[in-house]
Amino acid sequence: MRCVPPLRWPSRSRPLPQLMAIALSGMAQAQQEPVADVATAWAAAPSNAIASEEKQFRSGAVVLSGTLYVPQRRERVPAVIALHSASCPTRDLPLYRHLTQMLPPLGIAVLVFDRRGSGRSGGEPARGDYQALADDGIAAQRLLALDPRIDAGHIGFWGLSQGGWIVLLAAARSPATAFVVSISAPMTTPDVQMNFAVANILRIKGFSQADIDSALAARTAVDDAARGHLDRASAQQRLSAATAKPWFNLTYLDSTITDEYMSNRAREISHDPLPTLASVKAPTLIIYGTRDVWVPVRASVEALKSSAAQHPNISVTVVAGADHEMNLSTPAAVQIDPGKLSDAAPDAPEYFALLASWLTAQGLTHRQ
Repeated sequence: MRCVPPLRWPSRSRPLPQLMAIALSGMAQAQQEPVADVATAWAAAPSNAIASEEKQFRSGAVVLSGTLYVPQRRERVPAVIALHSASCPTRDLPLYRHLTQMLPPLGIAVLVFDRRGSGRSGGEPARGDYQALADDGIAAQRLLALDPRIDAGHIGFWGLSQGGWIVLLAAARSPATAFVVSISAPMTTPDVQMNFAVANILRIKGFSQADIDSALAARTAVDDAARGHLDRASAQQRLSAATAKPWFNLTYLDSTITDEYMSNRAREISHDPLPTLASVKAPTLIIYGTRDVWVPVRASVEALKSSAAQHPNISVTVVAGADHEMNLSTPAAVQIDPGKLSDAAPDAPEYFALLASWLTAQGLTHRQ
């Protein structure tokens, strides 16, 4: 039986008020001088050690900068390269955080880099040159293939929105691609997608159907001119008439048609993602959300279903309640706010579960 030491009462050699003063003084000193390692008192070592390190690599003449997150394993690990949505050009934005926090513990390295012309990456912005952005992804793929910690035969791409187009292009151009995850990428040309988005933006803002029709007519005139189907003077006349309308600043149009503007627009709207799929041989997961105001999800899914027999490597899923960024809680008015687009990040549990289960089915995940 354990012996209990006798209680020891304070010495009576000092008056009780003096003893209380000493005790209160000690408490105050303890509050002023907190224990330096208080957070370590309950800390535990993680089961999965993750290293992060800066990386630089070249894509042609352009030097790109990023961060590589690598799980510390004895064996070589697969890797994912994140490619950018139009509104999220730098590695530090919330959109990419779930990849760097979720995938390395599952045994998958993640490379997130600043898009050319953004952050610490060099070069000029691509301005609709999706081929150049795909080449940047392939350059990142070559970089990782040389890393002795990375399994060169299991490097793939993840991309959302515009990035969802670019990962398909990169996979089509690089036979070394092991897998592809494309999120919220419309299976239409960019002009069709933006007409859909602008119509929704005006609806959310409370404009009439007549206003929506006028806005889309202005957009169509500019696109017809870019394709050479309408002379530039006629397109400019229709565009100028639209600039006085209260909805014009919501149409994503410039007020003046310049040579550079037409050149960039012609290149951008010529992109058709559907033919690209024929050259993508790697297992591919395409995900949409039911609340996406930016992408014609129904038309995209129907287009993919109609060609499903030709693409047995492609799986398509629509996440219930999710918006363009796989978020469940963002109101429509916030989804279309240009100032908030770079703040968006996924929070849909179904998306996280789908991503993890699909990567596991491809034999890519491995827990310690």
